[in-house]
Order: sequence, then structure tokens, then C-alpha cells
Amino acid sequence: MAGCDAEDDDVIEEIPVFLSKNLQDNLYLFQYPTKTQVSNFENAAVVNCCVKPINKEVKVDFALDTESLFYDRFKGEQMALAADGKSQPKGERPTFKRGIMDKQAFVSSTSLDDVSKYIVGIYADKEIHLSPLTSILQLRPSFSYFDKEDKRNKAEQKALNEEDDDEELQQVTVKFARSGGKKVKERQGYDSFMKKSVDEPWCETYWHSRTSPTAELERQKMFATNRQSSHSLGLETQKYVEKLLPAEGQDQGIDAVLPARVISKAKLKSMPLIDQLKVILKDGKMLSFDDVMSILQDGVDANVTIEKVLRTLPQVGILIHGNWVPQSEILYPNEMLSNANGVKSELMIRGRDYVLFRFSRTKYLYRPQVVFATQLPPEEALEVLQSVAKTNSEKKWELLLPPDAQFEQRYPDLVQRQEMVWRATEQTYNEMDHEKSPKRARKRSQRDSKTYSASVVLSTDTSASTS
Repeated sequence: MAGCDAEDDDVIEEIPVFLSKNLQDNLYLFQYPTKTQVSNFENAAVVNCCVKPINKEVKVDFALDTESLFYDRFKGEQMALAADGKSQPKGERPTFKRGIMDKQAFVSSTSLDDVSKYIVGIYADKEIHLSPLTSILQLRPSFSYFDKEDKRNKAEQKALNEEDDDEELQQVTVKFARSGGKKVKERQGYDSFMKKSVDEPWCETYWHSRTSPTAELERQKMFATNRQSSHSLGLETQKYVEKLLPAEGQDQGIDAVLPARVISKAKLKSMPLIDQLKVILKDGKMLSFDDVMSILQDGVDANVTIEKVLRTLPQVGILIHGNWVPQSEILYPNEMLSNANGVKSELMIRGRDYVLFRFSRTKYLYRPQVVFATQLPPEEALEVLQSVAKTNSEKKWELLLPPDAQFEQRYPDLVQRQEMVWRATEQTYNEMDHEKSPKRARKRSQRDSKTYSASVVLSTDTSASTS
């Protein structure tokens, strides 16, 4: 290839490329991850279509072939009855109007937050026309009718319980909570997102099949209307090749097409050692020192020395039984909220540090123990445990890697330094265990009930007394 003259390469064909912006604010790409070759609704009719313009959600109801030999009509009637009940409340429309499950709903979810790197192209008449996307949506089957059944059953059960309630005196325990400061700003986690989605009503729309005249007119908008000839490529041949194939070590722009939390190898090489170790530990969760050196020397910097890494590693990592894990501040930076319930980073750091300390003292942990001690929600406690541990066959949590006794023997100074850190914080973590113990709280409430609790007895004649 090197001996060939560049002028010998002939241009086979030139294809003009045009950019169409006619649909740049209204072009959505639908993906169906659950589609199979057998069940793909390719030829199914759409009986209803709704959108939520603000949250950019779509719901499509595909008709089911109730006359098919593979359709269980009895089951279909049972599901319709479970979803809508025998009678409908006023103002509420039934899910299945015919009394049989004759449709399957698909509801969308956003697969990518940033779609600026993706386009849709059409090749026609030896021309390529590109259109930018507004969003990419993934449509999956929705079984919301089961939710309707659960709500109706709970309402019926509540009505029966209210009829059975007598007018006996009820003892009510009053708990006094400490007054807090300013209200914390609204959580930006999953609950807040779901609330916004539920509050926005569905707007019904028209669905035009791909062969309809309306669909064909919309498809024509994907062709560029302004076809002015673009400027020809002004780069010389050598510079053009250098643009396509940058020299080794240069940033090749791959980070522009990578997800937000993924760092390219070229960018990793350009970072200082301390930032390289942050990325490696964060991605690896728990690594032995030999693994860290192998990653650095084989893929990042072949000249890095063991002494330099040992000096830098304690600044970003924590040594536990001869292996290295990232510091909690790296996983949970300031002002970050957890994905599940929007827990502040300070509480997540405190919970993870507690887990690391307990693993430095014991081989196994239990999830309820972590929840009681850290007072984190179960989802956040699971996230903290999964960052350093895994469950074994006995459903106990143990560290991801076995202890590295050889590293501890080679570098006793690092082991001793980490042990001093554990001892300095040991009292704090022991207090977390004792203060949150459910047994102590129960004994205190029995012994000092007059001091720590107040009970109010209410009756139907609005009289009240305190004990």
C-alpha cells in the first residue's frame, strides 16, 4: 500500500449529500426491543395512538387477532373483566370496550438523552438526504390494566373494612418529630420523573399507516428542498488523509460519539496519573494492585513505575484486605442525588464508608444490617453494597475479590496507614450500629412509655383523654 502512488486511485462515483431540516423538530425514531420474527405486529392495525407532548411519550395500541387459532378467547375475556370490572364508574372509559382483550398497548421510554449525533438518511436518485432526529423512543408492551385491577381490589377491600369498623375506642399514638429547617428542594430522582409523567394527560392523535397518502407526503419532507451546490473539499490530499487518520497519541474525537460516562483510551492517556486511577478504580469497582499496574502499563503508560503508582493510589483509593476500591467521594460527588430516591451524596458517602469499615472487620454482611445502620432506603443500600460486594450461595454479601495477602506482606506500611484511618472512625460506625438497633428502641419505649410517648384515646362522642 505504501508503494502505491496516490494518483492511481480512481474516483468510482461521487454521491452528493444534502441536509434536510424540514422535520428536525418532529422526527422520532421508534424502536421495538421486544419484537421477534413471529410476534412483531408488522401487519397489525393500530386502533389508538396517544402522545404526551411535554414528556415526549407515545402510546400505541395494536389490534390483536381474536379470530386466530392461537388466541385463547376465554383468557381474553377474563383479562378484560379483571381490567374493567363488571361496571364502570361514571366518567371512566373501559380499557376493552368489547369485553375482550382485543388490543396490546405499547408505551415508549427515552433510550438516549442526546440524539444530536444521530440522523436518518434516504438514498434515492443517486443522492443521500439526511434528516436530524428529535428523539429516539423504545416502545415496550404495557400491562397497565393489571394496575387497574389492583386499584379496584384495594378500593373494594377498603370499603368492606369501613363497613366492618365498629365505634370502639381507638388508641392513637402521637409521635413528635423535630422541626427541620428549610424544605429540601424537590428531588430529581425517579419519583419526581414519574410524577411529572402521570400528571400530564394523554392526547389522542391520528395514526397514518406507512402506505397512506399522508405518510407519503410526510416522507417527502425528508428530502432537502434547497439543493444549492456545496463548496468543494478544499483540503489537499495529504491533509485530508491526516484528518481521517490522526497520528498516534492525538485525540481522534471519539469522545464526541461515546456515552457521557465512557472515556476513550486517547483521552485517558492525556490525563494525569491521579485522574487515570480515578477512572480505572471507578470502572473496576475493586482491583488488585497487579491488575491496576497491568491496565496502566499495557494500555495507558508503559513507563509508569510501581513507586509512583503507590504514592498516588492512596489519594483516590481505599485499601481493603489487599485490594483497592475507589473512595466514596469519587462515586458520589457533591450535589449528586441517587437515581432511585434522590438521596444526597453526603448520606451515600456515609453509608458506603460504613460498609467498607464493616468489611474490614468481618467477612460477611447482611442487607438489613446495612439498612438499619445507615438509614438508607433499600434501593440505595443495595447500590452501596453492589459497589464493593456480591452475594454468595448463602445470600450473604462478601467482597468482590478474595484478600490479597501477598500485597499486604509486601507493603505493610500501606496496610498500617489504612488501619489507622479505620481506628480513627471506628467509634462513629459503632455508634451507628447501637443507635439504630431496633431492640434498644423497643426496650426504651416499654420502660419509659410515660416519658417518651403520648397516647390519645378518641371516641365517637369527640371526647379525648391522655395517658
